[in-house]
Amino acid sequence: MTAYPDDDEPYELECALQDALDRLTLLSAVSEALASTLEPELGLRRLCRVLVPALADWCAVDLLREDGRLHRMVVEHRDPGAAPRAFEALLPPAAADSPSPLVEALRASGPVRLDGFPGPETAADPLHRFELRAFAVLGARRAVLVPLVARHRVLGVLTLAQLEPDGRDGTDRMPLIEDVAHRVGLALDNDRLHAQIARIAERLQRSLLPDLPQHGLLDIAARYTPARDGAEVGGDWYDAFLLPDDTLTLIIGDVTGHDLKAAVSMSQVRNMLRGIACDRKEPPGKILARLDAANAILYPGQTLTCLYALLDQPDPAGPWHLDYAVAGHLPPLLVTREGGTRFLEQGRSLLLGVRPHRTRPQATELLPPGATVLLYTDGLIERRDEPLDEGMTRLRQRAAALATAPLGTFCDTLMAGPGGNCSDDIALIAVRIPPRPAHRDGAGDPVEQGG
Repeated sequence: MTAYPDDDEPYELECALQDALDRLTLLSAVSEALASTLEPELGLRRLCRVLVPALADWCAVDLLREDGRLHRMVVEHRDPGAAPRAFEALLPPAAADSPSPLVEALRASGPVRLDGFPGPETAADPLHRFELRAFAVLGARRAVLVPLVARHRVLGVLTLAQLEPDGRDGTDRMPLIEDVAHRVGLALDNDRLHAQIARIAERLQRSLLPDLPQHGLLDIAARYTPARDGAEVGGDWYDAFLLPDDTLTLIIGDVTGHDLKAAVSMSQVRNMLRGIACDRKEPPGKILARLDAANAILYPGQTLTCLYALLDQPDPAGPWHLDYAVAGHLPPLLVTREGGTRFLEQGRSLLLGVRPHRTRPQATELLPPGATVLLYTDGLIERRDEPLDEGMTRLRQRAAALATAPLGTFCDTLMAGPGGNCSDDIALIAVRIPPRPAHRDGAGDPVEQGG
């Protein structure tokens, strides 16, 4: 008897191969959506747009907060107008024995499948009522709820719902759905760890920023903000302190790198520079040269930029003097009371850590009454899509408009304005000169002269 090949085998093999390809394509799209951003909510929204309609007619992601309550972060429906934002909210609390499918999914070690949905009036508690109302409003004939787990910790629940009774969450789809949930759980856990490291680094960096000194008639303000685009914190810092002769020391700098190591290095350099500056009063160029030599010995290979300045008034009836040296840093900006602006371009040299034995130049600027001196890091002006000169021009224009604003307002407005590099830290420190000369009384204290 002659045996003939089964004509269905090639077709079945082709279908199996296509199904495997579809699964791999979906998982690749899921991974790309989760990895495309460090913002969990945006990543989850992109994820749900991949899953709808590939695996469901609508889906939702609920995440557990520290207090044990669920927050519905995202709801995506195949009909964009069918998912009101009211369903993206902090969900009501529920008892541990609640019949809510969400609570059951949190307790379960695997997916929870639903085939029937009673009306909201049958709910046993507020969370159950919210959930049944969502199923009724969004429509659901079948659903599967999968716990999101990472490191043996339940982080939330992924809900996939079908509008038809023959939905695509059958037995053959469950391994794929569980694989998706596993990837989501890992991504959420990575986001959590990333944010935790960022908080530690930011707290460290903020703890190292100094309290500003009080200096008679001088007005001093400073601001710092970490990068907005990522979780890493860099090496930006500012400093200000008084020397024994009442000279005000102003410092701003940036250690190379954008991570916890950069923040630690920043603290080491800051303290080293403080010790050098307080050891003896020397011109800014010599101070930076000494810092460069010490940095090369203690931290070889570490590079940084720094601007070191001394502000004092040698003649009580004369102008204030700004003696400064700039090692690879952006130049200070001088803003006059009338709104004139210019960058102080003298006293410049290479960044520290490149040629530690070179001489460092310095310069002196006489400051008119009412002027503001601004020291800042590159995050304030840099944009990825424009030349640096455009950012510096923008800073001059915005600072000119704020020439007579209170110094706190001056700094806040510059920090909040357009531009700036959201992937970099921003630090700035500003000093405003008194609007008129001052003399000193018999006790040596500065007294502003009347106008």
